[in-house]
Amino acid sequence: MKKVLTGILLAVLVLALAACGGKDQDDKTITVGASNVPHALILEKAQPLMKEKGFDLKIEEYQDYVLPNKDLDEGTLDANYFQHIPYFESQIADFGYDFENAGAIHIEPIGVYSKKYDSLDELPDGATVLISNSVADHGRVLAMLEKEGLITLADGVDKVKAELDDIVDNPKNLKFEAEYEAALMPELYKQDEGDLLLINSNYALDAGLNPLEDAIALEETDSPYVNIIAVRAGDEKREAIKALVDVLKSKEIQDFILEEWEGSVVPVK
Repeated sequence: MKKVLTGILLAVLVLALAACGGKDQDDKTITVGASNVPHALILEKAQPLMKEKGFDLKIEEYQDYVLPNKDLDEGTLDANYFQHIPYFESQIADFGYDFENAGAIHIEPIGVYSKKYDSLDELPDGATVLISNSVADHGRVLAMLEKEGLITLADGVDKVKAELDDIVDNPKNLKFEAEYEAALMPELYKQDEGDLLLINSNYALDAGLNPLEDAIALEETDSPYVNIIAVRAGDEKREAIKALVDVLKSKEIQDFILEEWEGSVVPVK
């Protein structure tokens, strides 16, 4: 009987050790959801650096702004890297996600594009301005247009949260259309839709556009729209996540970002 019990205890111990070993192995691998450009490309550059630190970095690419947070919440991803802080905060407010910002990595200045005009000064009265239906970007776009002198927003309005209704002066009678998916904006530009289009740099780059050359105006890089690594609350303390943020903030990755995109994607310290 003692031999039987001993055998059972040994079997349980082996299984327990195997389970622990599996957990340790899982802790050495993280899956990060990312937009194709520039996020996934930056992560690909980070993979060998993560390997040097003893971690395997897997990348899942996305074409939209909704699924990466949904999959992170459901546990399909360990982290995602595609969104700026105002969008991240709006998603938490709208869906109740228990997320944390694990680290700020870069800024993608939003650009103003036009097939019809070479500068904002040429814009005629009644011109049509196309912006995406991403509400979190509306304040960003409006603040940029205000800075360029095209509109004036109400006094005291939070520029990050500004909406079209907050425009109090529109001297050129610009007509705004805001029902388009952000990912479709480059295609609308190529089809010569609208007079002005405001396009996020990740989608512009993915469509073969160069924000520094093709945009007729570009957002300044001191904006609050910093792209971050988002994780479920508590996971920011995981060694693999801390290693990922350290790698993405390393000089090697920052130099890569500057050399690859020459200012249309800007790393942050």
